[in-house]
Amino acid sequence: MLDDQLTPAAAPKLVRSLGVVGVLLLTLSVATPASSVFVIIPTMLQVAGTGAIWAMVLAGLVCVATAFIYAELSSAYPVAGGEYVMVARTLGPMSGFAMLGVNVFNNLLFPPILGLGIADVLETLVPGLPAIPVALAIIAASTLVAVLQIRINAWVTGLFLLVELLAIVVIVWLGLTETMRPLAAMLLDPVMPEAGALVPASLSAIGLATSIAIFALNGYGAAVYFGEEMHEPERLIARTILAALVLTLLFEGLPLVAGLMGAADLPGFLAARSPFMDLAVDRGGTGLSTWMSIGVVVAIVNAIIACILACSRFFYGTARDGSWGRPVDRWMAQVHPRLGSPWIATLICGGIGMACCFVRLELLVVLSGTGLVAIYAGIALAAIVGRRTGRTDHARYRMPLYPVAPVLTLVALGYVTWTSWLDLEEGRPGLIMTAAQIALSIAYYHLVLRRRGPWDVHVPTATEQQHDDRPVRL
Repeated sequence: MLDDQLTPAAAPKLVRSLGVVGVLLLTLSVATPASSVFVIIPTMLQVAGTGAIWAMVLAGLVCVATAFIYAELSSAYPVAGGEYVMVARTLGPMSGFAMLGVNVFNNLLFPPILGLGIADVLETLVPGLPAIPVALAIIAASTLVAVLQIRINAWVTGLFLLVELLAIVVIVWLGLTETMRPLAAMLLDPVMPEAGALVPASLSAIGLATSIAIFALNGYGAAVYFGEEMHEPERLIARTILAALVLTLLFEGLPLVAGLMGAADLPGFLAARSPFMDLAVDRGGTGLSTWMSIGVVVAIVNAIIACILACSRFFYGTARDGSWGRPVDRWMAQVHPRLGSPWIATLICGGIGMACCFVRLELLVVLSGTGLVAIYAGIALAAIVGRRTGRTDHARYRMPLYPVAPVLTLVALGYVTWTSWLDLEEGRPGLIMTAAQIALSIAYYHLVLRRRGPWDVHVPTATEQQHDDRPVRL
């Protein structure tokens, strides 16, 4: 009797209404190239100087390998739950729930981390702007947008994405119209800042910058969260993931190269907190810099909307699989009859994000851990085991040169883990927090889920879902 009460009723179905373009726009919005260029890449420059170009190349190779893994597994399991479904179906339910636990922290904490950072970006426009009220307002508004029909969100995020990509194009144009140094020289003789001078970039510095670049390029795998709202995902989702990675590499790599080639004062550019904004001021004046700041804010808001969309689909999947017990599973598995969105899951994600805005940003960063390492390692192992056991043989897409991609990914993650452990301020606490998340998830699985009975993830077929058959598909 108790087990029957804890088992949720069959969840309403999401509506397939998106094509490749719509899912690609949403995925690129999660990857948010402009936020990476203006917020993350400056750290790479401070760490490795012009060696950041090599770091981006190396990170690109790792991300290509990981994208191949995402493409194959997503083709086999294009399910809203994402990575935990892939792992549960190949490595077993306990491993799948451990992956689910890591994703809970990553998905829920990313919007408040972004929201609390917006006040710093707006500081040049509105000095003294309070961070918490701004973050609360932006996450609340983003949540309300995310409740809307997914096609509307694809258009909204697509328009916002256009604004942020225009900001990147401007940076590329400013850097390449008046170059100060050739690309070949920076590749052959990379330098980095040290004690106010430029010295040859070390391999360790380039390696550390590579781990930062992998994080900057992340997001292309988010396409899987929208797999249940995509027409023919088994055939189309792989090309969407690979296209998202190629475009992300293009829109993050080009401004990096252009900025370094066009910087008049290279030591100052490498050490600056906002080097690309400084380039905009030097070449275009404060007016252009103001518009660039607005573009960055738009990029961050767009990323928050897209992340809440992905997070709500993730929690919809966990609820459908009976991960939390009633009434939570029943609530989060609800699909709005007119909007076709998992509206309660969306409101819960937004509400938790708003509550997290009252937590210190530094603590949120530590709590988010180094989950990306665990996620990439999990899907790499899932790809290997899936091939060996035949559990992914039905995938419409097969990665080339197997097993190069998963092996390269695991080797790269081993290096990232080592460099993170040496970082006593953020890296090591992040690894410890991720390990704690995995341990907590395994404990929950054994002490709660297994006592209810077998926990099995559901993979809906195309015939199980509603289709939006309008001729124009985004």
